[in-house]
Amino acid sequence: MVWFFVFLATLVPAFLISYVSVAIVRRAAEPLGLMDKPGHRKIHVQPIPLGGGLGIWAGLVGTFALGTAAIFIDESVWKSIGPLNALSVHLPGLREKVAEIWVLLLGATILMLLGLADDRSGLRWQVRLVVEVVVAAGIVYWQGLQLTAFIDLPWLTGLMSVLWIVALINSFNMLDNMDGLSGGVAAIAASILALMLILQPDPVTRQPQLFVAAMLLVLVGAILGFLKHNWPPASIFMGDAGSYLVGYWIAIATLLTTYTGYQGKTPHAILAPLCVLAIPLYDMCSVIWIRLREGRSPFEGDKRHFSHRLVDLGLSKKNAVLTIYLATLTCGLGALLLNRTDIVGAGVVVMMVAAVISLIAILESRPTG
Repeated sequence: MVWFFVFLATLVPAFLISYVSVAIVRRAAEPLGLMDKPGHRKIHVQPIPLGGGLGIWAGLVGTFALGTAAIFIDESVWKSIGPLNALSVHLPGLREKVAEIWVLLLGATILMLLGLADDRSGLRWQVRLVVEVVVAAGIVYWQGLQLTAFIDLPWLTGLMSVLWIVALINSFNMLDNMDGLSGGVAAIAASILALMLILQPDPVTRQPQLFVAAMLLVLVGAILGFLKHNWPPASIFMGDAGSYLVGYWIAIATLLTTYTGYQGKTPHAILAPLCVLAIPLYDMCSVIWIRLREGRSPFEGDKRHFSHRLVDLGLSKKNAVLTIYLATLTCGLGALLLNRTDIVGAGVVVMMVAAVISLIAILESRPTG
């Protein structure tokens, strides 16, 4: 029952705020200069509004604003409402997290504005990358976020954490190349990560990781509100404003999650984010490899992404998107087992994910035409 209200309090307001906000942005996109015009790197043939990411941001920030106000209501009010009584025990812990969540939202807002500026005017890749690194480093070192990698070298885990955030920001940005693709994959990945936290409590405290699960579910709700407008044929794109925000928020959530204790029996559980996010990371790495192999900048846009390559093999655009959804779901479901199995079982899960990626690579290597 408790988790039902957590779902209700996160998904519903985020969905509604995002859905309405995206509709407003769509109508105002042309006067604001937020239009994605057709070009040689584009697959659409007419101008489409950008700025859907602004609606996702509104769903995220708006929901946490409502949540912040709610948790500071007197505890007796919570206890007087039967279904909320069980949640009242978490109020002190949630109140301690308020400052932290708003620092994280500040980072999300900076990246959303960076993407919005790029959507509107276009920014040099060097500028975008510097801002991404500065925001990621600021969050990692200010908030003390570190990858759980069992490496007793803080400078190294800090650097790895920054690289992880920047990698996911750019992986979801690169994945945003077909209607419903980046948003749908992000919603699947965030849902699986949230489900993992619900099914498996903190291995140290044995308490549900309510805070991080709520972070992810709010993002899912905001993305679903956007996808109502972005589902093929899309009436608006999320743009860089949305893809930067989505990648950052998922990366931050994975850093905040406790997968296993240092003396735990399942240290392999730290591989869960890699399994869940295998497909976006595969797309990014394969695209960068193709561009470098052809002597081009890894930041030069093209139509050589995973989804484009599937279309070249004969799939429709919608089926290409659905195929990537299924691949993401397949890899992600394996992650749910990592905390529930021994090292042999974990090896099987990792090999299963590797087999999915290898199968994709083999299918993509088939000559077209």
